[in-house]
Amino acid sequence: MCAKKALGRGLSAIIDDVEDAYRQDLDDSSELIREIEVDLISPNPYQPRTYFSEEALNELSESIKKHGLLQPIIVIEKDDKFVLLAGERRLRATKIAGFKTIRAIIADIESKNLRELALIENIQREDLNPVELAVSYKELIEEYKITQEGLSEIIHKSRTQITNTIRLLSLSDETKKLLSNGRLSQGHAKIIVGLSSKDEENIVNTILGQKLSVRDTEILVKKIKSNSIPHKTQEKKNEPFRDNLKSIKIKLNEIGFKSKIGKNSITVVLDDQEKIDKFFDKLL
Repeated sequence: MCAKKALGRGLSAIIDDVEDAYRQDLDDSSELIREIEVDLISPNPYQPRTYFSEEALNELSESIKKHGLLQPIIVIEKDDKFVLLAGERRLRATKIAGFKTIRAIIADIESKNLRELALIENIQREDLNPVELAVSYKELIEEYKITQEGLSEIIHKSRTQITNTIRLLSLSDETKKLLSNGRLSQGHAKIIVGLSSKDEENIVNTILGQKLSVRDTEILVKKIKSNSIPHKTQEKKNEPFRDNLKSIKIKLNEIGFKSKIGKNSITVVLDDQEKIDKFFDKLL
């Protein structure tokens, strides 16, 4: 069993609330749907989604004008008004379309769970961009003191997927912005996680400038990583050689000869004939 929040209801129970709301058979339960004024609906203050494509909203708006709103939004009632739980894109597009009312389901959910519900609703419906999703995962893990494995079991996503998504938060702010607005794909971003800030910037610029595929990016990143490995490997390989040069220097010093160690060599200082003769005597 995963750890649950010390106070209040557990994460699994909150997820069940969201799933129950969506599990309603809307055709058979038309009494659950009401037509409410859009001006009476406030956004969920804990909505994790921060980026909404203007182009996509306009397209959805045109669709709503033509076909109507096929899926109601979900709200909770509060002080004779409503707080949005699910469907912010639909609400925004409905306003753009010029409609004054919108079809909505009034959910029977405690308002104290608004933050968690907003996170879970978006995660379950895959309604977030990769950065927003990463933030949601991180917040749920921290809020409920659970492991990535525990979150994986609750939201039915693989632990690897959760780990890779959270790792995106280590990218630079500029890269995360490109990822949020769709200019950079999650496939590209996953590959460049872990690079130095300079390499990350160079790779991102190359991806955008040359329109690299994920596969091309992977090859390029491997080249960058491999170029840094030989240098360290060669240094380690040279350690015994350098140690031998130091031993020779010590021995030369003991018999009266000065020497200098270079990168891959040793130089014996013979600055007069006497030292030259002595050196040859030692060699013979």
